[in-house]
Amino acid sequence: MITHKHTTQNKFLALLKPIVKFITQAVVLAVVFLFLVLFVLRWLPVPSSSFILQSENETHYQWAPWDDLSPQLAIAVMAAEDQRFPHHWGLDTVELKKAFAEKRQHKGKATPRGASTITQQVAKNLFLWNGRSYTRKAIEAILAVAIELTWPKKRILEVYLNIAQFGNGIFGASAASRAFYHQSPDKLNKQQSAMLASVLPRPAISNVNQPDARLIKKQRWVLKQMKQLGGLNYLKKL
Repeated sequence: MITHKHTTQNKFLALLKPIVKFITQAVVLAVVFLFLVLFVLRWLPVPSSSFILQSENETHYQWAPWDDLSPQLAIAVMAAEDQRFPHHWGLDTVELKKAFAEKRQHKGKATPRGASTITQQVAKNLFLWNGRSYTRKAIEAILAVAIELTWPKKRILEVYLNIAQFGNGIFGASAASRAFYHQSPDKLNKQQSAMLASVLPRPAISNVNQPDARLIKKQRWVLKQMKQLGGLNYLKKL
């Protein structure tokens, strides 16, 4: 004898099945599309980014391939933003542990701390939106792993140097080098590179042309970290 309860469950499962199938197909299509986009961007210059499109200021952006970028800037950015960049797979577990420890120390009241890798910042700047939320951080982490699976390390760093914001409306090393130092990005020296890397956490309120004491202190720290990493030899790890 079939009870009313079993009949209701069967109807519910019958209704749920096409919904689950639709969601599964949508997720599969989204994943396939994501990897197709990443595969194309592995080889072609990145025409723009989500952050550039969302900027309310007049934007300055010009793609510069790896060979047209100063190796000093590449080292400076790793020294300032992600010193374990050559060794992780998109997520820095050491920094994540520090973030969780800080959260416990503040009894869950602290907002997500800055623990983003260069790969995560590429994911965020290229595809997502600004702001601090656990939802965005989760999507960012998934995208970062996908990028690491699709691009070599040198390509990830190349894209980051091209889409990172260095000032109001100034995106990428090419625009920054010309705006602040009136030269092409391959001519950036160690001090200039360290200064540009120093503004990355807060580019909108940092002035490369008139650096305050905080920015000068950060530049000195970046220069010290560049030396400790081994200078240009650290690029061999990519």
